[in-house]
Amino acid sequence: MRATPGAGGRRSERPGSRVEPRVRLVLLGGFELRIKGRPVQLAASVQRVVAFVALHDRPVRRAYVAGSLWLDLPEERAAASLRSALWRIHRCCELIETAGEMLRLDPGVQVDLREAEALARRGLDGDAVDDLEVDASRLACDLLPGWYDDWVLIERERFRQLRLRSLDALCDRLSGAGRFGDALDVGLLSVAGERLRESAHRAVVRAHLADGNASEALRQYRLCEQLLREQLGIEPSERMRELIRGLDGLETER
Repeated sequence: MRATPGAGGRRSERPGSRVEPRVRLVLLGGFELRIKGRPVQLAASVQRVVAFVALHDRPVRRAYVAGSLWLDLPEERAAASLRSALWRIHRCCELIETAGEMLRLDPGVQVDLREAEALARRGLDGDAVDDLEVDASRLACDLLPGWYDDWVLIERERFRQLRLRSLDALCDRLSGAGRFGDALDVGLLSVAGERLRESAHRAVVRAHLADGNASEALRQYRLCEQLLREQLGIEPSERMRELIRGLDGLETER
């Protein structure tokens, strides 16, 4: 299992381990388009069209795209802005298919978000992990950080919840398989994704305990306790306290 996140959450591959797709769209950690391995620059307005269409699994109507992306413009001007963006996209490469009034991402475009979603669901599916190879860095980044459109915010939170729940589940499953180093890698990645999320801290505590490291479990508990007190003014839950109850040097009864 390769669980060390790379720069910007991009996946690091061994030379020759995979064939570079002709067109790859990156939405996690920031927008990036690569054609035959080379980055291609798109104007911000064009990026928004590509991202909007890519985030929909089914074809979307032109009028819906235009109305969602150019909210402040009259209908005719919004439609004209969309036509201009599509023309610029088609000059670049075949990114978006058009069929009458419907638009969809070309099926040949590889999207990192879809790969990460599939990986996250594998982490939640409950299958054995003895031979599971996971590049957990794919679950390290948010969707299009710095974009504040409502349609991005909704998808960003949906994916965020999916990836963090998957990391917690993977941490527990890897611990159960005796892969403690891998378990801690993904558990701490979940903590880094949201420091105030107690379930992530609990998964890390369980991994330390399963590996026989009570002192590290206590250290993680105290970090969680400090964060919750200082940031939220609350104490760790009974579920968390139960994990470390009875260990030396810590009074868990409140």
